[in-house]
Amino acid sequence: MNQAAARGSQAAWALVITGAAGFMAALDNLVVTTALPSLREDLGGALEDLEWTVNAYTLTFAVLLMFGASLGDRFGRRRLFLVGLTIFTGASAAAALSPGIDALIAARAVQGVGAAIMMPLTLTLLTAAVPAERRGAALGVFSAVTGLAVASGPLVGGSLTEHFSWQWIFWLNVPVGLLLLPLARLRLAESYAPGARLDIPGTVLISGGLFGIVYALVNANADGWTSTSVLLGLIAGGALLVAFVRHGLRRPDAMLPMRLFKDRAFAGINGASLLMFLGMFGSIFLLSQFLQGVSGYSPTEAGLRMLPWTAMPLLVSPIAGLLSDRVGGRPVVATGLALQAVGLGLFAVVLGPDVSYAAQLPALILGGVGMGLYFAPAASLVMSSVRPAEQGIASGANNALREVGGALGIAILGAVFSARGGYDSPDTFTDGTVPALWIGAAAVALAALTALLIPGRRAVRMSEPTGEPAEPELVTV
Repeated sequence: MNQAAARGSQAAWALVITGAAGFMAALDNLVVTTALPSLREDLGGALEDLEWTVNAYTLTFAVLLMFGASLGDRFGRRRLFLVGLTIFTGASAAAALSPGIDALIAARAVQGVGAAIMMPLTLTLLTAAVPAERRGAALGVFSAVTGLAVASGPLVGGSLTEHFSWQWIFWLNVPVGLLLLPLARLRLAESYAPGARLDIPGTVLISGGLFGIVYALVNANADGWTSTSVLLGLIAGGALLVAFVRHGLRRPDAMLPMRLFKDRAFAGINGASLLMFLGMFGSIFLLSQFLQGVSGYSPTEAGLRMLPWTAMPLLVSPIAGLLSDRVGGRPVVATGLALQAVGLGLFAVVLGPDVSYAAQLPALILGGVGMGLYFAPAASLVMSSVRPAEQGIASGANNALREVGGALGIAILGAVFSARGGYDSPDTFTDGTVPALWIGAAAVALAALTALLIPGRRAVRMSEPTGEPAEPELVTV
């Protein structure tokens, strides 16, 4: 009885510690979006600087996510979790103390490094601590917490910015991190994965390639599309990404084995995920600023008005899970993506300097319902598309590609905004936002078509691997 009580206590502590860490890492994806106008006013900087305050975190998080998991497997998951949490907490303090926009961008990049080490290990540590018969409930709570972080990000960021200052967006992480560090050291058990190997060449190739592409897209309008720096970023970044693909084809233990993409289900859901996050992140980046800079809402009011979009998945995802059990994941995912594309297109149609919130509300609700229909079935499709032994890699790859899509979305839609409009007036801001939203809508519509490449329910069942039970999915957004 005492042993059972001890295991229950250990599981409860693991859920509290990993849930709080996961909440912080997920929150910082979107928490800064409603603070962008205040950041621009206090620290200065052009559009490309604002893009980097988001992308510096998203990009380092994306490219180091799978590498962080490998480090934990090899050197100890609790040890590396503590390292990642320390880096994340220290970088949050550095971000809050940033004297200028360049220092803030640098701190955000280091934050992303910490999150990339910490986040993939939260689920591994939680799974090890919770008995198998209670694991489903624990993972459900963990997923709900990270989902709540995404939904509340714009509202939390807006409220802290309005009632305190934008610095408190980052100060919020510091006491939580300092509290979690001793708790994690005392309450979490250490674990390893024997024989784990690090793919350092693959990490260098994907990091350099994505940085070159995103750097070129972000700076293209300011420096000129034919400038040396932009052309060098595009050419060198593209070459490194090609080398990364070749590396994944040749090395059996590569961080992202390219053989996985031979499967239609894996290729389809990952392609759809990248395109969906491209359209979603880029649109949220611009619309959160539109609500403040054009519609005149305060940061808190802007965050509240985005909730029909960002919080809707909390309500719709359980229904989407039930639907996917009945009809299969492909039609639910494709329908969700189509609804989100329609929502973004509707935004582009109604948006204007004097548009009312009531006119925007249908687009917000459609986009939110679409996201909710996508998330739960997408997770299942990813995990069922590979063998049980490869599900950890598949989950990490899907989450990394989502983050990459978000970084590319902000860069691409930001480039369209800069080319067609700007911050000079409500009219110029609208002139830039509308074509950018059409690009976002097109990306999500293409994601819906890509989802149709996924085999139907009968084909998936016939090819379903058998063997040991699946590892739980790592949820990051």
